[in-house]
Amino acid sequence: MYLSKIAKVVVLTVFITLLPIKTNAVINKTFNWGPLMDAITQVESEGNSKAINGKSCGAMQITPILVKDCNDILKKRGEKKRYTLNDRFNIKKSREMFVLIMSHYNPTNNIERAIRLWNGGTKYTKKGTQRYYKKVMSIYK
Repeated sequence: MYLSKIAKVVVLTVFITLLPIKTNAVINKTFNWGPLMDAITQVESEGNSKAINGKSCGAMQITPILVKDCNDILKKRGEKKRYTLNDRFNIKKSREMFVLIMSHYNPTNNIERAIRLWNGGTKYTKKGTQRYYKKVMSIYK
């Protein structure tokens, strides 16, 4: 049976579309961020939930912009929960915000991306976050 070039492309495209895709980027909603959050907390504040450095506060040194971003994510998801600036001083709520940010900007649970994202925001650069990344990894490992 002879197929035209266009028909071959269509058949191939349909075939590829129907193949199961294997990837290392598996989304795991039960990922344990605890050890990484512990390392980040150690680097950020040595575990001091009352730490203040400019606009960054709490054990994980959360900024007002991050709190707003968390609330925007919650709103987009249709959730009623909201965080306040005072929640930055609560370790449990700070960790919840970390997990929320990761679920939104790092759904593949990439450790390196998580560290750099936490330090440099969504537009981080490897160069700009390298020192921080090394500090966190030295504690995380």
